[in-house]
Amino acid sequence: MAGGRAKRRLMGEINVVPYIDVMLVLLIIFMVTAPLLTQGVEVDLPKADAEPIVPDQQNEPLVLSVDREGNLFLNVGDGEEPIDAQTAAARTAAVLRRSPDTPVLVRADEAVPHGVVVRAMVLLQKSGAGKIGIMTDPAEFPGQPEER
Repeated sequence: MAGGRAKRRLMGEINVVPYIDVMLVLLIIFMVTAPLLTQGVEVDLPKADAEPIVPDQQNEPLVLSVDREGNLFLNVGDGEEPIDAQTAAARTAAVLRRSPDTPVLVRADEAVPHGVVVRAMVLLQKSGAGKIGIMTDPAEFPGQPEER
């Protein structure tokens, strides 16, 4: 070899290890922050042994929350402030006009009377929701370990 230098060959492969590391860090960050973004209204959901619904990645569900006092909260607009029934109906109708296949759920505190939950569901139905689901917490049985 001339000049005492070895000839190097160029490497034609891409090293993807750093990209995988960055992706895993971002995944952890999103997993930690996502629950913090969805919590707003304090609601004690009733316990039920129901099959969980597989979330649709394209359509975030429209959730009407009812707290202990019967106040309505919608996850559209300012989800932290209670709204009246007419505002909830108008916002629901607007979302369902834009995307008719949006899942609609009711998230009601277990201390709320049944009539208030039914009125909330009728409000959603009159706003254009064809199917309405009710959110619950997983049932706790004596032999089953508690998840936290």
